[in-house]
Amino acid sequence: MSLSERIAAYDQFILDLDGCVWVGEEGTPGVAEAIDALRAAGKRVAFATNDPRRADEDYVTKLWSIGVRASLGDVVTVGGATQYLLNERHSGSTAFVIGTESVRRHVSDAGLHVLNGTDLASRADVVVVAGTNSLELDDLRLAMLALRRGGDLVATSRDPVYPTAAGLAPGTGAIVAAVEYCSGATATIVGKPEVGLFETALDRLGEGRTLAVGDRLDADVAAAVAIGLDSALVLTGGTSAEEAAAAIDPQPTLVADSLAALVLAESSYS
Repeated sequence: MSLSERIAAYDQFILDLDGCVWVGEEGTPGVAEAIDALRAAGKRVAFATNDPRRADEDYVTKLWSIGVRASLGDVVTVGGATQYLLNERHSGSTAFVIGTESVRRHVSDAGLHVLNGTDLASRADVVVVAGTNSLELDDLRLAMLALRRGGDLVATSRDPVYPTAAGLAPGTGAIVAAVEYCSGATATIVGKPEVGLFETALDRLGEGRTLAVGDRLDADVAAAVAIGLDSALVLTGGTSAEEAAAAIDPQPTLVADSLAALVLAESSYS
């Protein structure tokens, strides 16, 4: 399949996962064909996600499951970026983690001692907040106590929601807001709209004209603007057509119904 004229001039693409490449467990319409077309045209592709709930290798497995070829080197995750930041700033410290087992492994691999499940959890030096589907009130209590004792707060993102097959679900930002509200602390944010994920993706892709593609104005498009990249907003995730039309700051370079509609010259996915 041939590429759309509006994206043909770009050398490489940074693609968001949730809401752009897939929604829930299903790929967005035509996504495998679109990515195959980019690669067939000699374009380079990287994936960058704010979703911290899975291990890096799980994202690769999921990409293959929807027909998209990928390796670990193609995927830049907020879990890995969080591990890097924690290692640089907090190695040797203790941590209490709100998040999945994958996030706890990243924190441990960063050189921190995870206190979850111990009597010392409320005295952790660092509280790490990431997305999870099993938040308990006691998690908020322990995080609050650690932060009120002077702990540092690190969070993977402020995404208020993320798209699922059943509709939007509360994102990491909803948990971060609760922790900040009861503790008075302000989180250091690792993921988009901060530029760290895109910097890592660009390091892997190399030189070239780059288009960042995602489904959220406040994360994907804002991060692209912050780092000086063109952006494309797709409407398969967390942004409606009305919101896209009204967007001013940040404003996407391009808007499309889906990744396939953006990429393919002759697409039935719009």
